[in-house]
Amino acid sequence: MRVLLTGAAGFIGTAIARQLAAAGHEVVGVDLMLDSAHGSSAPPAGVHHLDVREAGSAEWSGLLRGIDVVCHQAALVGAGVRVGDLPAYASHNDLGTAALLAAMHDADVDRMVLASSMVVYGEGLYACAEHGRQAPPPRAVAAMEAGDFDNHCPVCDRPLAWELVPEDARLDPRSSYAASKLAQEHYASSWVRQAGAAAVALRYHNVYGPMMPRDTPYSGVAAMFRSSLERGEAPQVYEDGAQMRDFVHVDDVARANVLALEAVASGSTPRWSAYNVCSGQPVTILDVATRVAEGTGRDIAPEVTGGFRPGDVRHVVASPELAAAELGFAAAIGPDEGLREFATAPLRA
Repeated sequence: MRVLLTGAAGFIGTAIARQLAAAGHEVVGVDLMLDSAHGSSAPPAGVHHLDVREAGSAEWSGLLRGIDVVCHQAALVGAGVRVGDLPAYASHNDLGTAALLAAMHDADVDRMVLASSMVVYGEGLYACAEHGRQAPPPRAVAAMEAGDFDNHCPVCDRPLAWELVPEDARLDPRSSYAASKLAQEHYASSWVRQAGAAAVALRYHNVYGPMMPRDTPYSGVAAMFRSSLERGEAPQVYEDGAQMRDFVHVDDVARANVLALEAVASGSTPRWSAYNVCSGQPVTILDVATRVAEGTGRDIAPEVTGGFRPGDVRHVVASPELAAAELGFAAAIGPDEGLREFATAPLRA
């Protein structure tokens, strides 16, 4: 199998390329290498330094020739720090995906695996013990300023309990990044119908592991905790630290991609499908900070700040069942082991 891998120089793309090569597949790597993720690093050997938004160019056409399946990892990530980030998300994530899909069609490449995200769900799945399933609206800023971070039942006002989110849950993005990831899925599913193609969207939960970018708000929260500890500072935990998430190691994410690429290339998946990629072992954000801190071997306790970001959701935890049943994917690295090891893993400057 010959795979064109966008975002090939990123920490996820690097792990995917390594596992594809180990499985005997050929990889053609492409990466624009944005400063927010790569700093001033030069492209690694063998990685083509190209802009996915210009995928209709002759250089892209040459790279797509003879490709069996595209693994599209290139994206601007993060929750969106400023309103001014909106055009960048729309440009890199959505225009880039649309341009790539059009170029793939012109090159007769009709198979794709798309890096999506759990952020497309917005808030997770909630239920009231008395009134059943509920779909809470965005949390009120005034309530969070008063220290009330929970979603409440609209009938009885009790705090709602979280449940595992399946892939057919309502999609309700709550940030500029989330909106761009859902738009990527919509472009890909439209391409599937128009081009008679096939695509798999992998909805990553919180990915962490070696070579994550350091000291940038566009990185994941685990890397932000790791960077604080490296400076000898306590990790800053927002809200009350009780937010539930799923953290999945980059090596497991890479393995999920290899399985999805092999499946979509062989035609063993539906024409359009989406799968949660998660560890299946939910943790609180405070637990994440604590485990990373413990891995340093130093006595630095996380600090729960009570601060918040309006675009954040309270709880979102995935169901791993569909990926296990249809892709044969189950995570091998749990958060207890992986997060403690991450404390001393190298990060990208």
